[in-house]
Amino acid sequence: MEPEEKKKKPRISSKKKVISITNLNTNTIQISNPILIELADFATKQKVEIYLVGGSVRDMLLNRPTTDFDFTVVGDSIAFAKQLAKKFKSNAVVYEKFRTAMIPYKNYKLEFVGTRKEVYEEDSRNPIVTEGTLEDDIRRRDFTINAMAVALNGDSVGKIIDLFGGMNDLKLKILRTPLDPMITFSDDPLRMLRAARFASQLNFNIDEICLEAIKQMADRIKIISQERITDEFLKILKSEKPSIGLLILHNTGLLKYIFPELEELAGIEYQFENGEKIGHKDIFLHTLKVLDNVASKTDNVWLRFAALTHDIAKPRTKKFVKGTGWTFWGHEELGAKMMKKIFHRMRLPLDNLNYVETIIRLHQRPMVLVGSEVTDSALRRLAFQAGETLEDLFTLCRSDITTNNPKLSKKYLENYDRVAEKILQVQEKDKLREFQSPVRGEEIMAICNLSPSRAVGYIKKAIEEAILDGVIANDYDEAKKYLLENKDKWLKEIEENKI
Repeated sequence: MEPEEKKKKPRISSKKKVISITNLNTNTIQISNPILIELADFATKQKVEIYLVGGSVRDMLLNRPTTDFDFTVVGDSIAFAKQLAKKFKSNAVVYEKFRTAMIPYKNYKLEFVGTRKEVYEEDSRNPIVTEGTLEDDIRRRDFTINAMAVALNGDSVGKIIDLFGGMNDLKLKILRTPLDPMITFSDDPLRMLRAARFASQLNFNIDEICLEAIKQMADRIKIISQERITDEFLKILKSEKPSIGLLILHNTGLLKYIFPELEELAGIEYQFENGEKIGHKDIFLHTLKVLDNVASKTDNVWLRFAALTHDIAKPRTKKFVKGTGWTFWGHEELGAKMMKKIFHRMRLPLDNLNYVETIIRLHQRPMVLVGSEVTDSALRRLAFQAGETLEDLFTLCRSDITTNNPKLSKKYLENYDRVAEKILQVQEKDKLREFQSPVRGEEIMAICNLSPSRAVGYIKKAIEEAILDGVIANDYDEAKKYLLENKDKWLKEIEENKI
């Protein structure tokens, strides 16, 4: 592509080492990042025309830190990436089909693509890639704020190439597509989800025409792989205020395709009693408040996910009881049980399944323990069952207070503080933080003449229950004595029940 103006710009300088863009009233960027300087110098020596493109340019203009840089190469991007990888003493990861390559270098990820055109078939998001111009490459991008490029060498170093008004849209904080959104989203339906993600990350609005296009073609998200959908969904959860993106998913109709159980939470059902119309609160909107509360306290995405799903089973357990109102008995246990299927369907890492299940299963328990008559046994059990999630559990419980009544909010927070303090006292007194059955499985097998089996777990659990109930102390000698005193009774129970 020919430069839009012939006036020479200053060549790259290595004096400054930090990118500093102070406003959006500019048509140039000063390239001062040492990695970009080194890369651009190498490209110039190789006589390769190269541009910084996409989100990298956007983030520089917004003063957002980034370690991911995207580049468009006029010519053979893969050959250039391989040469650069040698210089950087790294390796180029090559994707021949898409004419792209990625180089990990220090703490950066450098991705290179040749200027290209993309043609999409109706039932696939994988494009047919052909060689094109820089303008073709910019035109194919998702949003105008990601469709800018910056020349890294030649006479236009630092010049911003903005063919679709991306700079103005940054100022307006709006997301628009470079082309007709019906074309842009149809070509790659994942871009609909990315619109929600960018809106959530940047606190931008989505252009009304784009929103309408998403509503019309939301069902096309079904052709996208689950892994890609889940990656975008988790990025929404990681944003500063996740409710922004999730509301967009709900309002555009995308949510029912990517997380139908969440969509079920929306809406209010009414019942009449003594002439009074009684409805429960909108669980979806309540959930978003809880999620934002948690997000303001922690970056832990799995605690955020637990917050998002803590009431997931309420629609399936709701019941109107005369004289009581709406009830959701057992929603915490059913919600925990729903997680395994959801994790598998969404291709979520199973390492986090038990953590999420535990928090959902226990999120009602602290409030039950508010009363002054609560026993040490009940406190022990909660601490034991929560394990390492205990602190996060209380973070969720406190975040679950969404009342607009400041007096009630203060009262509920104080209640949780009291329960937390009581648990801490019991933990310290009983050494419960290091709790595990003092008598190990191997010793139980030796004393009871058992082989590895469910019977060993039965006896081990009986000892643990005695400790949690305060029958014996969390002490090896007492636990072993208790085992010797009760082993015959337990072995008889095991035989009778065929455990």
